Amino acid sequence: MPSSTWTHPRRTAFLFPFVLLAALLVAGAVPATAQQLQATSSADVQQAPGYYHQTIGTLRVTALFDGVVRLPRAQIAGLTPAQVNALLSHRYVPESEAGLQTAVNAYLVQLQGGRLVLIDAGTADCFGAGLGHVVENLKAAGFQPEQVADVLLTHAHPDHLCGVLDSDGKRAFPNATLRVDGSEAAYWQGSEAETRTPKDLRFIVGQARRALDAYSSVGRLKTFTPGDGSLPGGIEAVKTRGHTPGHTSYLISGGAEAKDKLLVWGDLVHYHAVQFARPAASYEVDADRAEAIRARRAMLQRSAAEGWWVAGAHLPFPGLGHVRPEGKAYAWVPAEYSPLPKSAP
Repeated sequence: MPSSTWTHPRRTAFLFPFVLLAALLVAGAVPATAQQLQATSSADVQQAPGYYHQTIGTLRVTALFDGVVRLPRAQIAGLTPAQVNALLSHRYVPESEAGLQTAVNAYLVQLQGGRLVLIDAGTADCFGAGLGHVVENLKAAGFQPEQVADVLLTHAHPDHLCGVLDSDGKRAFPNATLRVDGSEAAYWQGSEAETRTPKDLRFIVGQARRALDAYSSVGRLKTFTPGDGSLPGGIEAVKTRGHTPGHTSYLISGGAEAKDKLLVWGDLVHYHAVQFARPAASYEVDADRAEAIRARRAMLQRSAAEGWWVAGAHLPFPGLGHVRPEGKAYAWVPAEYSPLPKSAP
Protein backbone atom coordinates (compact mmCIF):
# COMPACT_ATOMS: atom_id res chain seq x y z
CA MET A 1 0.00 0.00 0.00
CA PRO A 2 1.44 3.44 -0.86
CA SER A 3 2.53 5.42 2.18
CA SER A 4 0.37 8.37 1.13
CA THR A 5 -2.84 6.39 1.70
CA TRP A 6 -1.86 4.26 4.69
CA THR A 7 -3.23 5.16 8.16
CA HIS A 8 -1.86 3.62 11.34
CA PRO A 9 -4.64 1.52 12.96
CA ARG A 10 -4.04 3.10 16.39
CA ARG A 11 -4.40 6.57 14.92
CA THR A 12 -7.64 5.50 13.23
CA ALA A 13 -9.01 4.19 16.55
CA PHE A 14 -7.99 7.40 18.30
CA LEU A 15 -9.66 9.65 15.70
CA PHE A 16 -12.88 7.64 15.35
CA PRO A 17 -14.81 9.22 18.30
CA PHE A 18 -14.06 12.70 16.99
CA VAL A 19 -15.14 11.80 13.45
CA LEU A 20 -18.37 10.33 14.84
CA LEU A 21 -19.03 13.43 16.95
CA ALA A 22 -18.52 15.68 13.93
CA ALA A 23 -21.01 13.63 11.94
CA LEU A 24 -23.60 13.81 14.72
CA LEU A 25 -23.19 17.58 15.03
CA VAL A 26 -23.71 18.01 11.28
CA ALA A 27 -26.84 15.86 11.51
CA GLY A 28 -28.16 17.87 14.46
CA ALA A 29 -28.18 14.85 16.74
CA VAL A 30 -26.11 16.53 19.47
CA PRO A 31 -27.62 19.63 21.15
CA ALA A 32 -25.39 22.67 21.28
CA THR A 33 -23.53 22.87 24.59
CA ALA A 34 -23.85 26.64 24.73
CA GLN A 35 -27.63 26.42 24.48
CA GLN A 36 -27.73 23.87 27.29
CA LEU A 37 -25.62 26.06 29.54
CA GLN A 38 -27.66 29.14 28.71
CA ALA A 39 -30.86 27.32 29.63
CA THR A 40 -29.46 26.27 33.02
CA SER A 41 -30.20 28.82 35.70
CA SER A 42 -27.51 29.42 38.30
CA ALA A 43 -30.17 28.63 40.90
CA ASP A 44 -30.21 25.04 39.63
CA VAL A 45 -26.51 24.50 40.27
CA GLN A 46 -25.72 22.97 43.66
CA GLN A 47 -22.44 22.17 45.39
CA ALA A 48 -21.50 18.50 45.62
CA PRO A 49 -22.81 16.66 48.72
CA GLY A 50 -20.58 17.32 51.71
CA TYR A 51 -18.99 14.00 52.55
CA TYR A 52 -15.56 12.49 52.04
CA HIS A 53 -14.31 8.96 52.75
CA GLN A 54 -10.82 8.22 54.04
CA THR A 55 -9.38 4.81 54.91
CA ILE A 56 -7.00 4.83 57.90
CA GLY A 57 -5.73 1.35 58.63
CA THR A 58 -8.82 -0.73 59.41
CA LEU A 59 -10.96 2.39 59.90
CA ARG A 60 -13.30 3.87 57.32
CA VAL A 61 -13.69 7.55 58.18
CA THR A 62 -16.37 9.70 56.59
CA ALA A 63 -16.11 13.44 57.05
CA LEU A 64 -19.54 15.11 57.13
CA PHE A 65 -19.96 18.79 56.29
CA ASP A 66 -22.49 20.67 58.40
CA GLY A 67 -21.96 24.12 56.85
CA VAL A 68 -19.97 27.23 57.65
CA VAL A 69 -19.99 29.92 60.32
CA ARG A 70 -18.23 33.29 60.27
CA LEU A 71 -15.77 34.06 63.05
CA PRO A 72 -14.57 37.68 63.32
CA ARG A 73 -10.87 38.50 63.41
CA ALA A 74 -11.54 40.51 66.55
CA GLN A 75 -12.33 37.30 68.47
CA ILE A 76 -8.73 36.10 68.14
CA ALA A 77 -7.17 36.71 71.56
CA GLY A 78 -3.51 37.03 72.45
CA LEU A 79 -2.32 38.77 69.27
CA THR A 80 -2.42 42.37 68.12
CA PRO A 81 -4.61 43.25 65.11
CA ALA A 82 -1.43 43.87 63.11
CA GLN A 83 -0.13 40.38 63.94
CA VAL A 84 -3.46 38.81 62.96
CA ASN A 85 -3.51 40.72 59.67
CA ALA A 86 0.03 39.60 58.86
CA LEU A 87 -0.80 35.94 59.52
CA LEU A 88 -3.94 36.10 57.36
CA SER A 89 -2.21 37.92 54.50
CA HIS A 90 -2.09 35.78 51.35
CA ARG A 91 -3.89 32.91 53.07
CA TYR A 92 -7.06 33.56 51.07
CA VAL A 93 -9.52 32.54 53.76
CA PRO A 94 -12.97 33.63 52.51
CA GLU A 95 -14.11 36.61 54.56
CA SER A 96 -17.18 38.82 54.77
CA GLU A 97 -18.22 41.60 57.13
CA ALA A 98 -19.44 38.89 59.51
CA GLY A 99 -16.03 37.25 59.73
CA LEU A 100 -13.75 34.54 58.39
CA GLN A 101 -15.38 31.48 56.85
CA THR A 102 -15.05 28.55 59.24
CA ALA A 103 -16.23 25.02 58.50
CA VAL A 104 -18.28 22.89 60.88
CA ASN A 105 -17.42 19.20 60.46
CA ALA A 106 -18.46 15.93 62.06
CA TYR A 107 -16.89 12.50 61.57
CA LEU A 108 -18.45 9.07 61.13
CA VAL A 109 -15.98 6.29 61.94
CA GLN A 110 -16.64 2.70 60.97
CA LEU A 111 -14.65 0.53 63.35
CA GLN A 112 -13.31 -2.89 62.48
CA GLY A 113 -16.34 -5.15 62.66
CA GLY A 114 -18.67 -2.49 61.27
CA ARG A 115 -19.74 -0.52 64.34
CA LEU A 116 -20.55 3.08 63.38
CA VAL A 117 -19.44 5.85 65.72
CA LEU A 118 -20.30 9.49 65.03
CA ILE A 119 -18.05 12.10 66.61
CA ASP A 120 -20.00 15.35 67.05
CA ALA A 121 -23.28 15.93 65.25
CA GLY A 122 -23.34 19.48 63.93
CA THR A 123 -25.80 22.28 64.56
CA ALA A 124 -29.19 21.06 63.28
CA ASP A 125 -31.33 24.25 63.39
CA CYS A 126 -29.59 25.95 66.33
CA PHE A 127 -27.53 28.37 64.22
CA GLY A 128 -29.91 29.25 61.39
CA ALA A 129 -29.56 28.98 57.61
CA GLY A 130 -26.44 27.60 55.99
CA LEU A 131 -25.84 24.95 58.64
CA GLY A 132 -27.41 21.73 59.87
CA HIS A 133 -26.43 19.34 57.06
CA VAL A 134 -24.79 16.48 58.94
CA VAL A 135 -27.71 14.03 58.71
CA GLU A 136 -28.40 15.02 55.10
CA ASN A 137 -24.77 14.34 54.15
CA LEU A 138 -24.64 11.16 56.21
CA LYS A 139 -27.50 9.83 54.08
CA ALA A 140 -25.84 11.04 50.89
CA ALA A 141 -22.75 9.10 51.92
CA GLY A 142 -24.81 5.88 52.03
CA PHE A 143 -25.67 5.59 55.72
CA GLN A 144 -28.82 5.96 57.79
CA PRO A 145 -29.11 7.60 61.25
CA GLU A 146 -30.54 4.35 62.63
CA GLN A 147 -27.23 2.60 61.89
CA VAL A 148 -25.21 4.82 64.23
CA ALA A 149 -24.41 2.94 67.44
CA ASP A 150 -22.65 5.72 69.36
CA VAL A 151 -22.41 9.51 69.23
CA LEU A 152 -19.29 10.82 70.99
CA LEU A 153 -19.20 14.51 71.85
CA THR A 154 -15.99 16.50 72.04
CA HIS A 155 -18.01 19.05 74.03
CA ALA A 156 -21.54 20.35 74.38
CA HIS A 157 -21.50 23.57 72.38
CA PRO A 158 -24.49 23.77 70.00
CA ASP A 159 -22.46 23.37 66.80
CA HIS A 160 -21.43 19.92 68.06
CA LEU A 161 -24.48 18.83 70.07
CA CYS A 162 -27.67 20.27 68.57
CA GLY A 163 -27.51 17.81 65.67
CA VAL A 164 -28.35 14.89 67.96
CA LEU A 165 -31.98 16.11 67.76
CA ASP A 166 -34.17 16.34 64.67
CA SER A 167 -36.48 19.21 63.72
CA ASP A 168 -39.18 17.83 66.04
CA GLY A 169 -36.84 17.72 69.03
CA LYS A 170 -36.62 13.93 68.93
CA ARG A 171 -33.46 11.86 68.89
CA ALA A 172 -31.95 12.07 65.41
CA PHE A 173 -30.01 8.84 66.08
CA PRO A 174 -32.66 6.68 67.74
CA ASN A 175 -30.46 3.61 68.31
CA ALA A 176 -27.35 5.47 69.46
CA THR A 177 -25.87 5.94 72.89
CA LEU A 178 -24.77 9.54 73.45
CA ARG A 179 -21.39 9.60 75.19
CA VAL A 180 -19.85 12.67 76.82
CA ASP A 181 -17.14 13.35 79.39
CA GLY A 182 -18.62 13.35 82.90
CA SER A 183 -17.27 16.77 83.83
CA GLU A 184 -18.62 18.28 80.61
CA ALA A 185 -22.10 16.88 81.22
CA ALA A 186 -22.06 18.02 84.85
CA TYR A 187 -21.07 21.54 83.82
CA TRP A 188 -23.93 22.01 81.38
CA GLN A 189 -26.52 20.27 83.50
CA GLY A 190 -25.54 22.17 86.66
CA SER A 191 -25.84 25.79 87.75
CA GLU A 192 -22.25 26.73 86.87
CA ALA A 193 -23.00 26.97 83.15
CA GLU A 194 -25.62 29.67 83.76
CA THR A 195 -23.32 31.82 85.87
CA ARG A 196 -20.19 31.45 83.70
CA THR A 197 -21.84 31.81 80.29
CA PRO A 198 -22.09 35.43 79.08
CA LYS A 199 -25.66 36.71 79.23
CA ASP A 200 -25.99 37.14 75.47
CA LEU A 201 -24.92 33.49 74.97
CA ARG A 202 -26.92 31.97 77.79
CA PHE A 203 -29.41 30.48 75.35
CA ILE A 204 -26.84 27.77 74.51
CA VAL A 205 -27.23 26.35 78.05
CA GLY A 206 -30.86 25.52 77.33
CA GLN A 207 -29.91 24.03 73.96
CA ALA A 208 -27.35 21.75 75.61
CA ARG A 209 -29.75 20.61 78.30
CA ARG A 210 -32.54 19.78 75.86
CA ALA A 211 -30.23 17.63 73.77
CA LEU A 212 -28.70 15.82 76.74
CA ASP A 213 -32.09 15.28 78.37
CA ALA A 214 -33.55 13.71 75.22
CA TYR A 215 -31.02 10.87 75.52
CA SER A 216 -30.78 10.61 79.30
CA SER A 217 -34.58 10.27 79.61
CA VAL A 218 -34.43 6.96 77.72
CA GLY A 219 -31.22 5.71 79.33
CA ARG A 220 -29.05 6.49 76.31
CA LEU A 221 -26.75 9.11 77.84
CA LYS A 222 -23.50 7.63 79.14
CA THR A 223 -20.72 9.64 80.74
CA PHE A 224 -17.08 8.61 81.01
CA THR A 225 -13.79 9.65 82.54
CA PRO A 226 -10.75 9.68 80.23
CA GLY A 227 -8.79 6.53 80.86
CA ASP A 228 -11.66 4.44 82.22
CA GLY A 229 -11.75 2.21 79.12
CA SER A 230 -15.51 2.46 78.68
CA LEU A 231 -15.58 3.72 75.10
CA PRO A 232 -16.33 1.29 72.25
CA GLY A 233 -13.67 -0.15 69.99
CA GLY A 234 -10.80 0.77 72.27
CA ILE A 235 -11.26 4.47 71.52
CA GLU A 236 -9.09 6.54 73.85
CA ALA A 237 -10.52 9.73 75.34
CA VAL A 238 -7.81 12.41 75.59
CA LYS A 239 -8.18 15.34 77.99
CA THR A 240 -8.00 18.59 76.03
CA ARG A 241 -9.65 20.96 78.50
CA GLY A 242 -9.89 24.71 78.07
CA HIS A 243 -12.34 25.49 75.32
CA THR A 244 -14.93 24.03 77.69
CA PRO A 245 -14.41 22.45 81.14
CA GLY A 246 -14.68 18.91 79.80
CA HIS A 247 -13.50 19.30 76.21
CA THR A 248 -12.27 15.89 75.00
CA SER A 249 -10.43 14.61 71.94
CA TYR A 250 -10.56 11.01 70.71
CA LEU A 251 -7.66 8.85 69.57
CA ILE A 252 -8.91 5.98 67.42
CA SER A 253 -6.68 3.13 66.34
CA GLY A 254 -6.93 1.43 62.99
CA GLY A 255 -3.72 -0.54 63.52
CA ALA A 256 -0.53 -0.85 65.51
CA GLU A 257 1.40 1.82 63.61
CA ALA A 258 1.10 5.55 64.23
CA LYS A 259 0.07 6.15 60.60
CA ASP A 260 -3.06 4.07 61.29
CA LYS A 261 -4.28 6.27 64.15
CA LEU A 262 -6.74 9.16 63.99
CA LEU A 263 -7.03 12.00 66.50
CA VAL A 264 -10.39 13.77 66.36
CA TRP A 265 -9.63 16.95 68.26
CA GLY A 266 -12.85 18.95 68.23
CA ASP A 267 -12.24 22.66 68.83
CA LEU A 268 -8.51 22.82 69.51
CA VAL A 269 -8.20 25.05 66.43
CA HIS A 270 -10.76 27.60 65.21
CA TYR A 271 -8.58 29.86 63.04
CA HIS A 272 -6.40 27.47 61.07
CA ALA A 273 -4.55 30.26 59.24
CA VAL A 274 -3.46 31.71 62.59
CA GLN A 275 -3.29 29.06 65.32
CA PHE A 276 -0.95 26.54 63.67
CA ALA A 277 1.64 29.28 63.26
CA ARG A 278 0.79 30.87 66.62
CA PRO A 279 -0.58 28.21 69.02
CA ALA A 280 -0.67 30.83 71.79
CA ALA A 281 -3.42 32.68 69.94
CA SER A 282 -6.72 31.73 71.53
CA TYR A 283 -10.40 32.15 70.78
CA GLU A 284 -12.42 34.68 72.75
CA VAL A 285 -15.05 32.04 73.56
CA ASP A 286 -12.57 29.66 75.26
CA ALA A 287 -13.69 29.12 78.85
CA ASP A 288 -10.09 28.91 80.11
CA ARG A 289 -7.72 30.41 77.56
CA ALA A 290 -4.50 29.36 79.28
CA GLU A 291 -5.72 25.76 79.54
CA ALA A 292 -6.91 25.80 75.90
CA ILE A 293 -3.47 26.98 74.78
CA ARG A 294 -1.75 24.22 76.75
CA ALA A 295 -4.04 21.60 75.22
CA ARG A 296 -3.48 22.93 71.69
CA ARG A 297 0.30 23.00 72.08
CA ALA A 298 0.35 19.47 73.48
CA MET A 299 -1.78 17.97 70.71
CA LEU A 300 0.01 19.83 67.91
CA GLN A 301 3.35 18.61 69.23
CA ARG A 302 2.19 15.04 69.72
CA SER A 303 0.34 14.81 66.39
CA ALA A 304 3.38 16.10 64.53
CA ALA A 305 5.78 13.82 66.37
CA GLU A 306 3.65 10.69 65.97
CA GLY A 307 2.47 11.30 62.41
CA TRP A 308 -1.17 10.65 63.33
CA TRP A 309 -4.05 11.52 61.09
CA VAL A 310 -5.98 14.48 62.52
CA ALA A 311 -9.62 15.52 62.12
CA GLY A 312 -10.74 18.98 63.20
CA ALA A 313 -14.25 20.33 63.61
CA HIS A 314 -13.25 23.75 62.28
CA LEU A 315 -10.57 22.92 59.74
CA PRO A 316 -11.40 23.42 56.04
CA PHE A 317 -13.59 20.53 54.91
CA PRO A 318 -13.00 17.61 55.01
CA GLY A 319 -10.76 18.67 57.91
CA LEU A 320 -8.61 15.54 57.60
CA GLY A 321 -4.83 15.68 57.33
CA HIS A 322 -1.60 15.87 59.28
CA VAL A 323 0.35 18.35 61.37
CA ARG A 324 3.97 19.05 60.52
CA PRO A 325 6.57 21.10 62.40
CA GLU A 326 7.44 24.44 60.85
CA GLY A 327 10.20 26.30 62.67
CA LYS A 328 9.10 26.72 66.26
CA ALA A 329 5.45 26.21 65.36
CA TYR A 330 3.36 24.02 63.05
CA ALA A 331 1.61 23.85 59.69
CA TRP A 332 -1.47 22.03 58.45
CA VAL A 333 -1.10 19.41 55.69
CA PRO A 334 -4.58 18.64 54.31
CA ALA A 335 -5.47 15.20 53.01
CA GLU A 336 -5.03 14.73 49.30
CA TYR A 337 -8.17 13.61 47.49
CA SER A 338 -7.75 9.90 46.89
CA PRO A 339 -9.83 7.00 45.55
CA LEU A 340 -10.72 4.34 48.07
CA PRO A 341 -8.69 1.13 47.79
CA LYS A 342 -10.64 -1.91 46.67
CA SER A 343 -9.75 -3.62 49.93
CA ALA A 344 -11.20 -0.80 52.07
CA PRO A 345 -13.03 -2.08 55.17
